[in-house]
Amino acid sequence: MVRAAVIEEFGRDLRMEDVEMEPGPGEVPVEVRASGICGRDLVVWRGGFRNLRPPLIPGHEVFGELDGRPVGVFGAITCGTCRYCRSGKENLCESLTFLGEGRPGGYAEVVDVPLGNVFDLPDSDYPRYAAAACPLATAIHSSRIAGIREGERVLVTGAGGGVGIHAIQYLRAIGAKVISATSEGKVDVVSRYSDQVVTGREFSRDVREVDAVLEIVGSDTVNESLRSLRREGRLVLVGNVGGRSIELVRPAMSIMREHAILGSAAFTKSEYLEAVRMIHEGMIEPHYRTYPLEGVNDAYRDVAGGRIVGRAVLVP
Repeated sequence: MVRAAVIEEFGRDLRMEDVEMEPGPGEVPVEVRASGICGRDLVVWRGGFRNLRPPLIPGHEVFGELDGRPVGVFGAITCGTCRYCRSGKENLCESLTFLGEGRPGGYAEVVDVPLGNVFDLPDSDYPRYAAAACPLATAIHSSRIAGIREGERVLVTGAGGGVGIHAIQYLRAIGAKVISATSEGKVDVVSRYSDQVVTGREFSRDVREVDAVLEIVGSDTVNESLRSLRREGRLVLVGNVGGRSIELVRPAMSIMREHAILGSAAFTKSEYLEAVRMIHEGMIEPHYRTYPLEGVNDAYRDVAGGRIVGRAVLVP
């Protein structure tokens, strides 16, 4: 039996329970040392995926130990045989599922995972990887989807959140000029990695002619983001935090400017390993706050309330 945080009812506090874990064929038990709380986890908790039913143990950003050595876990479970997996685009796998959704996840003392999803870590600073690996890999993938090049001006919405604070660091690392949209309380931290910082919706007035946008917030900011784009600019939909429908207020503007609106689905395994390398080499500074596993509901409230710069990380 191991302790785990369980969603028993969507939108209600998670409950601490003792659950049985038994590895299946080809699986191994990883002792969890740190598990990041992703924005996707909150979507699961709210009931945003109609195919999921409680009880659920969330968590796909898992780092810990296997046979005493530090390891990470690639949180996407893929088939390995469909055309997308065969072409190195396993993020688009036709049978894709995630830890914490189709199977128990990392909000636990131990999680059973396919051996092929486990990789060695270069060190044992688990919370740093749990805080930054998933968001950084997301930034790497979305930046490549957008074709961002050195010297281009890139707007990032939600720049103080878990994905945003690591995305703006990655963009600076590849030579982009970063315009960050964030809340007033996060300006000081976000400014460290930005060429320009705007708050609220003022970027619709003060930001013009950007080459690309990483749209992390979604429905609340997407129309201001489109207004900031130059002709032939690219907007990449990375997230939709509020979960509300995205409506284009001025579709004619995007038509006449020939905007490209692209989706970005998570990341590939190679991009995840690249993120781990960059964190290990000190190229990215992880931002996070740790919570004990029993503090999962406090962590959810702080994330939902925008009170954390970066990630919340559970440490069993």
